Amino acid sequence: MNATIALILLQDGLTSGLIYGLLALSILLVFLVTRVLWVPAGDFLVLGALTLAVLRQGEVPGTVWILAGLAAVTAIVETWRAWRAGDWRGWPRLIALVVVPSAAAVLATLWLAPQNAPVPVAILLVLALVTPIGFLTYRLVFRPMVDQPTLTLMFVAVAVHYVLTGLGLTAFGSESFRSPPFLPGRLDVGFTRLSYQLLIVLAVSAALMAALGLFFGRTLWGKALRATAMQRFGARLVGIRTESMGALAFTIAALIGAVSGVLIGPMTALYYDSGFLVSLKGFVGTVMAGMASFPLSVLGALLVGLVETGASFYASPFKEAIVFGLLVPFLLWRSAVQIRTRGKGHE
Repeated sequence: MNATIALILLQDGLTSGLIYGLLALSILLVFLVTRVLWVPAGDFLVLGALTLAVLRQGEVPGTVWILAGLAAVTAIVETWRAWRAGDWRGWPRLIALVVVPSAAAVLATLWLAPQNAPVPVAILLVLALVTPIGFLTYRLVFRPMVDQPTLTLMFVAVAVHYVLTGLGLTAFGSESFRSPPFLPGRLDVGFTRLSYQLLIVLAVSAALMAALGLFFGRTLWGKALRATAMQRFGARLVGIRTESMGALAFTIAALIGAVSGVLIGPMTALYYDSGFLVSLKGFVGTVMAGMASFPLSVLGALLVGLVETGASFYASPFKEAIVFGLLVPFLLWRSAVQIRTRGKGHE
């Protein structure tokens, strides 16, 4: 390997690592706030990428019908729950949250997609179509199970992943999709050339992470999310509606997944079932951070991206095994630390 190849691999590793880092943020956010292991994180990435690819072909994406169907089912289920409980106080506001954003996104897409909308408009349509699916998934599936054990929630999350995969097959078929690049080519920078796609991924990822940091640190909703993540019962005692925080966490996670899909779409061809493997790589970064730290999760995901790129160059058939093998030394280290800590406690 010479310096030129090393720099190209470094760029590819950073690009992939940043995508995995965004997914790691969504996985960790949902887990800390709701105790749900966010297995479908990659499915939202795939929905975002495939939706953008179809929109850039001047066609209406199947995501329109997925969103419309989920909104209709959620509205019916919420109406039935209100009727069964005999409590209609929050029903109008809830139905408005379920129906209005979804209907607006569907109608805007049906109008603009055949007109071959410009790239910025297509990206906004992707975000408008995919993000509400996270909120609807929470209201329809996870909200009634907030007090269930973590293992039960994990099994339900796996089931949701398979449902979304099936919906993706129905909406997009079994063919792969790849979006045209936003800015083709590379930028000459001294001794190397940087791909425009890397610069776009770097800029968008940094902006999104900075926005999330400001949201968590400066806004009331962000502080409520942090309080719920730190101590769910304590958050309830001070008047925070933890169910609303769960819905917000799922919505933000869906938004992050949609943005990740927009970024990765021009980089690789994706199928309807490509999300699970991508989720696992984001999960590896999260586990390496101890499922507790957002910055460390991003660093762990960057390491995953770099190792994956290097492994694909030196040992391509074994790259997945090498990536997931990163967990072994970390888990051994964590086990040793916990045993040592328990031993000191008994002393």
